[in-house]
Amino acid sequence: MKEPKTEAKRWLSQAENDLEFAIVGLREKFYAQVCFQCQQVSEKALKSIRYASGERIVYGHALVDLASEMDLPAQLKDELAVLDQYYIPTRYPNGLPGGVPYAVYTKRQADDAVKSASTVVKLAHEQIE
Repeated sequence: MKEPKTEAKRWLSQAENDLEFAIVGLREKFYAQVCFQCQQVSEKALKSIRYASGERIVYGHALVDLASEMDLPAQLKDELAVLDQYYIPTRYPNGLPGGVPYAVYTKRQADDAVKSASTVVKLAHEQIE
């Protein structure tokens, strides 16, 4: 494995790029895709923190689990739990009880997801730098 800080920066740089893409999606009204992308942004940013701390392999996709040993504000933990709900149902019609993701997710959900993901990226920067 690469040096921990180098690996962390690789993950964080991808999270930042993905966040930029989510912002474009928000502007273009792809709300379900934005919600999913923000879950992914947060996953990569949290993994960057764990790599920076010296972990060699970081598995999993659940944000709540990835952050379980981190000292985070309760509000951010709540936001991570919401983002976790966007991992599958935002992508697959059978992930919802009815309808299709692109018609169900809202601008408000996408706005909130971008804000939450931005907070996680900022946190990762603070932890790594």
